[in-house]
Amino acid sequence: MKAKITRNAAKVLKRELGLPENEGKLVRVLITLDHGDHVHYGIDFDTQKENDELVSTDKEIDVLLEKGKPMLDGIKVDYLYFPKEGFVITNPSQGNNIHH
Repeated sequence: MKAKITRNAAKVLKRELGLPENEGKLVRVLITLDHGDHVHYGIDFDTQKENDELVSTDKEIDVLLEKGKPMLDGIKVDYLYFPKEGFVITNPSQGNNIHH
């Protein structure tokens, strides 16, 4: 599985991972809603579970992805400041531009 994190997202994720409540945790990208032809993504901080794959990125942040979920393979995590500040998760490899 593959995952990409943009520079903006890496900056925010590193700050969040440094918080005391996230000590020892990793970034998890998950599917929050599956409509069949598209999905909605979410982001959380969690520990690795048995059915997770730990994916390294070029931003020195490892990402947890659930195995057997093709819509997670190839995700891109970005952080936008405009028009609304927050994470934007897409999967260009799946033609999926839905995010949350």
